[in-house]
Amino acid sequence: MPGNTGSGRGAACRAPAGTACRAPTVQIAPGALREQCGVIGIFAPGEDVARLAYFGLYALQHRGQESAGIATADGERVHVHTRMGLVAQVFTEPDLARLRGHVAIGHTRYSTTGSSRVENAQPLVVQGDLGPLALAHNGNLVNASALREQLAGLGVSPVSTTDSEILGLICANTRGQDWLARLRLALPRLQGAFCLTMLSPDRLFAVRDPLGIRPLCIGRLSGGGWVVASESCALDTIGATFIREIEPGELLAIDAGGVHSERLPTEGRRAACSFEHIYFARPDSIVDGCLVYAVRERMGKILAREHPADADIVIAVPDAAIPAAIGYAAESGIPLREGLVKNRYIGRTFIQPQQGQRSGDVALKLNPLPEVLRGKRVVVVDDSIVRGTTTPRVVAQLRRAGAREIHMRVSSPPMRWPCYLGVDTAPIEQLIASHMSVPEICGHVGADSLGYLSIAGLVEAIGLPESTLCNACFHGNYPMPVHMEQDKLALER
Repeated sequence: MPGNTGSGRGAACRAPAGTACRAPTVQIAPGALREQCGVIGIFAPGEDVARLAYFGLYALQHRGQESAGIATADGERVHVHTRMGLVAQVFTEPDLARLRGHVAIGHTRYSTTGSSRVENAQPLVVQGDLGPLALAHNGNLVNASALREQLAGLGVSPVSTTDSEILGLICANTRGQDWLARLRLALPRLQGAFCLTMLSPDRLFAVRDPLGIRPLCIGRLSGGGWVVASESCALDTIGATFIREIEPGELLAIDAGGVHSERLPTEGRRAACSFEHIYFARPDSIVDGCLVYAVRERMGKILAREHPADADIVIAVPDAAIPAAIGYAAESGIPLREGLVKNRYIGRTFIQPQQGQRSGDVALKLNPLPEVLRGKRVVVVDDSIVRGTTTPRVVAQLRRAGAREIHMRVSSPPMRWPCYLGVDTAPIEQLIASHMSVPEICGHVGADSLGYLSIAGLVEAIGLPESTLCNACFHGNYPMPVHMEQDKLALER
């Protein structure tokens, strides 16, 4: 196998696309990643689990567009296929045919730890004396460097640059008679955000970190199989019935005997990411007990009360801001119109890894409608302003299309602090609200006025106590200690 070889009881296995990992092997090959990603897990004997995972990943494509992969298990072997690109580009019919078994996990990636390259695509596989364990990870560990030092003390050398591999190696190098026993001991050592789907040759595991930072839910197929996914929209896509969200700190083990649930040690605190409601989750998903669409509509209504505007029409920057624009229009009484048309084949600008790509895509992604905009005073509702590179271009497009006044309204508070818990929000110096006031941002983007939703308004819209939410990117109060100098390439140095 290419790459370095690690010692110790567990090491990462990056098998070539479509090959199988056998239990006795104790070697590693390159690979593993870290992310704001989408994960899915399926236990369904008699079903085509690879195909179900494939369509489930389609529903989670919005959570990551850099790479995708599926691992399956047939009771003896673990089969893996990963590649760079969108789900439709990664898999062919022969690829799915090679992914045999009754257990599957899948992953679609948006990198937050480790660069965007095929070696960091997931699922990854760790090998040990218990055999193989494949894992798919959504989140970000804040103690990855310390865990890597602990592995070095055991003589284990990670071969990738992601915290996901470190996570897997910690599990493989923890004592225990089976994987469940090892997970009980290993997972409490992790600090940060982690939603995981994992499989051994005959078992599916799923876990949500004790703070519940990232979403995870469970559903059931009509034939009796079980599905775990980042969002409930993936269950809908494959015909599974939503049962419930997995609780913070809950560890599930699913096999032929059914679902076994237990809890990791927890302080009882919660810190669900508000940005899931603002931007990441699909509007048809249920997150934190709330339909995301309804939350976004409430954001727009509250935004209209906090920042009214004397205008002729309300438009949205599609797609995530559409429900908020509907709410703003309903509350304000200003007619809602479609003023920007989105090219559905251009990826979300925020989710691309390079700034050059973000800047160049704006004109391709959005096209204004001059007949709707000409001579109008326009309220433009967007979900966020992160770096301040996209919004000025949108405003300029609207002015060229004839808009007389442009009043920007943002359905989230100003993002002033980076996220270290699973969202690649760029360093603090690149966040426009970290060094500009709201009036300065208004001048920078070229709008006639600018209003952000308040933190209190956001909390009201979500409908949960503020103490149960993570709003650190707005005020800098993180739910756990973080290293401010940490960045996504830290493990590559």
